[in-house]
Amino acid sequence: MNTPTLETERLILRKFTEDDLEALYQIYSDEEVNRFLPWFPLKSMDEARTFFEERYAATYTQPQAYAYAICLKKDNYPVGYIKADMEEHHDFGYGLRKELWHQGIVTEAGRAVVAQVKKDGLPYITATHDRNNPHSGGVMRNIGMRYCYSYEERWQPKDFLVTFRMYQLNLDGDEERVYQKYWQASAVHFIETDL
Repeated sequence: MNTPTLETERLILRKFTEDDLEALYQIYSDEEVNRFLPWFPLKSMDEARTFFEERYAATYTQPQAYAYAICLKKDNYPVGYIKADMEEHHDFGYGLRKELWHQGIVTEAGRAVVAQVKKDGLPYITATHDRNNPHSGGVMRNIGMRYCYSYEERWQPKDFLVTFRMYQLNLDGDEERVYQKYWQASAVHFIETDL
C-alpha cells in the first residue's frame, strides 16, 4: 500500500496534497528549521509548489513510499514532515516547525513510521545528522536507532563541509549489519566514543 495514513495518540501522518502548499511553505521556508538540511529555505509559494511536485507528488507515484505530513489531530494541518526513503540507504528524515520543538512530536511520529516500515518488510533504516545538531540524534536514539560512525561530506547545494553522525536501526533481526557507503565514500571517517 502506497503511503498508508498512520495515527498516533496526538498525530495524523498522511500524504501531503496540493491543498497543503501554504503549510509546506511555512515548514520549509523557516531558516532555523532548515539550518541543518541540504536545501536552501523556500522563498516563495512558487518554490513550494515545485518542491511539492518534485519531492512529494513524484514520491507518491512509487509502489512503496513513506513521505508523510505530520499533522496534529486537532486540525489535520501539517506542522512537519517525516520520511523513510526507498533507495538502498533507506534514509530516515524529519523536520518540525520550531514552535513545536521539544514536545516529543517527531519521536511519536517516528515510532509510528518505524512500526509501519518494519511491518512492510524494510530490513533497516539509516539516518544522519550534523554533529552541530545533537537534538536530531536524540530523536534517532528515542526511536531505537544506534550510532554507528561519523564522516565528513561536502553538503550540496549549500556547499559546506559537515561532520555527520550516522545512525541505523535494523528491523529484520540482523543486528550486525552496518550500512557502509557513507564511510566508504568519505576520506575522513571515524567512530566517536564519547556519545
